[in-house]
Amino acid sequence: MIAASTNVFDWRTALLARHAQHVVLIHFPIALYLAGVVLDLAGSWWNKEKFGEAAYYNFALAAIFALPAVATGLLAWQWQLEGQKLTGTLLEHLLAGITAAVVIFVTWTLHFLTRRKGSNLPRARFLLQAAGTLAVVVTGHLGGFLSGVNGSN
Repeated sequence: MIAASTNVFDWRTALLARHAQHVVLIHFPIALYLAGVVLDLAGSWWNKEKFGEAAYYNFALAAIFALPAVATGLLAWQWQLEGQKLTGTLLEHLLAGITAAVVIFVTWTLHFLTRRKGSNLPRARFLLQAAGTLAVVVTGHLGGFLSGVNGSN
């Protein structure tokens, strides 16, 4: 919650708050991964290579943006909770977030290696993407409780 005297347009408010970076950065890998899944499904459904290419770049960017999202989440844990043992929703959020980040990287790696070999993507990738989507949604849902968006903690 922003204090009444805080200027919401002051860049220092966003950049120097001890946990704000994570809350902002997590939206990028979430949106990019989910858009990649939709584009990959559309490309497969309509047999359009351009959708598959767009999906690949979305997965690549999601993997890149997952790094600072995870890093700022770990930093927020260290700064706000001084590294104390996590329990409950916070521990579940951490585990789901790590799972989501790993699946995002595995999805991108699968697409990268397949493109490099010049072969076709396996149909089973959609199971991986479904698992990734579930991990991303669960992580975001738990994060919503932690931030107060989905109700009290």
